[in-house]
Amino acid sequence: MNAVAHPSHIVPPAHAARAGAVLTIDLDAIAANYRLLAQRAGGAVVAGVMKADAYGLGMARVAPALVRAGCRVFFTAHVDEGIGLRDIVPPDSTIYVLHGPPPGTAADFLAHGLTPVLNDPGQVREWSALCARVGRRLAAAVQVDSGMSRMGLAPADLAALGEPRDWLAAFDPVLLMSHLACADVPDHPMNECQRLRFDAIRAQFPAMRASLANSSAVFLGPDFHYGLARPGAALYGINPQPGGVNPLRQAVSLDARIVQVRTIEAGAAVGYGARYVAEGTRRIATIAIGYADGWLRALSGRGSAYIDGVRVPVAGTVSMDSITLDVTGIPDARLQPGMTVELLGPHQHVDVVAAEAGTIGYEVLTRMGARFERRYLGG
Repeated sequence: MNAVAHPSHIVPPAHAARAGAVLTIDLDAIAANYRLLAQRAGGAVVAGVMKADAYGLGMARVAPALVRAGCRVFFTAHVDEGIGLRDIVPPDSTIYVLHGPPPGTAADFLAHGLTPVLNDPGQVREWSALCARVGRRLAAAVQVDSGMSRMGLAPADLAALGEPRDWLAAFDPVLLMSHLACADVPDHPMNECQRLRFDAIRAQFPAMRASLANSSAVFLGPDFHYGLARPGAALYGINPQPGGVNPLRQAVSLDARIVQVRTIEAGAAVGYGARYVAEGTRRIATIAIGYADGWLRALSGRGSAYIDGVRVPVAGTVSMDSITLDVTGIPDARLQPGMTVELLGPHQHVDVVAAEAGTIGYEVLTRMGARFERRYLGG
């Protein structure tokens, strides 16, 4: 696991002194991850997924870093995300909106140069009607359901629409796509099953560029690459092959400021619910971050932080704005108010935190709070 360049963690700089925590995003690491994914994807175009404000890391800074790395195709989930992205990336960039046009919004896509992903017959009809009104065939992607049963045209929808050559004639179909349910498990039979289903559907759309690969599927081999890959989490350092060696650079570190340190004796309780009771004399540090900042309450009594490479466990319940750590044995000189502890960084990867919380790295990143001081390295 490659670590993001990490500051000394002694005292935050003056401009960050008021923040409870500092989130550092390494734009050079994100760009390097993009280049690695492009290499692994062979000849396929590699897009950048910007949904949820670039997985919580700041689309306004991440997207330009990807542009400099060569990215010209982007995906968002919602139309407003696409509108915000349009002013950030070059005019010749393609921006796909995964959820397609909500009813009555097709004209917004045209006004802002966005390409919808059409997921159901209603969206197909709405986009076709807009093309008829403006008198030209506008670009759109078509998503088909290959077995995930979440988004895309199901077999019954395709049958109801009729011959593809008829309904595709109303607009410019530039991409046929689907989404894998189990790509993070390389030997899962669903991967091959969905690929074969996608190929069977694709035979009805022979002229369209195809896309099936998300982050993990980039590593499933060339049979899954098709013409365009859509990595998201892998750009930001999340391991696309859980349980295997992470080939990507860690792009995020998070350091929280110490508010107070106290000594407690045996029998003293810490935090809500008195779930932590000291078995002897302990030193407890309170840090200025909590579940309101996205640090999951599920880490109560099981998560940890690091101080100069030494693990210090969470003591008790994660609160809204604070967490208590057992820092027994750490020198007092390193526990002064304003000094910081590492929650994400070279000693603790986002995937490790996610495993401790019983979730995935995607959720940890996308919950990162607005109260942090954000620093960007490189780019």
